[in-house]
Amino acid sequence: MPRTQEDRSRTTRGALLTAGRQLFAERGYAQVSADEIVAAAGLTRGALHHHYKDKQGLFQAVFEQMEVEFQTELETAMAQATDVAGRMALGLSTFLDLCQRPDILRIGLLDAPTVLGWETWRAIETEHAFGLIVDLLDKAAAEGMLAQPPSTVLARFVLSAVIEAALMIAHETATRGEVEASLGALLAGVFNG
Repeated sequence: MPRTQEDRSRTTRGALLTAGRQLFAERGYAQVSADEIVAAAGLTRGALHHHYKDKQGLFQAVFEQMEVEFQTELETAMAQATDVAGRMALGLSTFLDLCQRPDILRIGLLDAPTVLGWETWRAIETEHAFGLIVDLLDKAAAEGMLAQPPSTVLARFVLSAVIEAALMIAHETATRGEVEASLGALLAGVFNG
């Protein structure tokens, strides 16, 4: 049975995403050329322009794909706990684990804010992992666990703290144990004793 145009387009987009993700993770956005990406994908520069406009458009698509996967992995891990406190603990531990993966560290934490710009990066974050934080804080508030009402400001502070924690571990400025203990102490102030 002959492949449809949509099948061919899906295959082309997939090849570009795979090649881009691998190269961006290995060397970083600035050190990878569009020509290298299309060569690794076995395609032409015209295919990149047709599907993603340019290298930055492909980078954004790679980052969005990673965010969907990241959210799914967090949700799967958190579903193992039956209470809010357990979901939070599993979520934090899984978040830190995932942020140590080279592709997430390089693409999601180091390059994305610069390549996409702060506003675009935050908008994409808001659609995915950030939403999990907001949901957990809302559930904690409903159970009387929060020392103050939940807000997007509080959720942003929590997200910023866990991102900084992941970067400290990745850059070896602190051990995983030190970071988790300090982050736990910080977050304990948010919750009722």
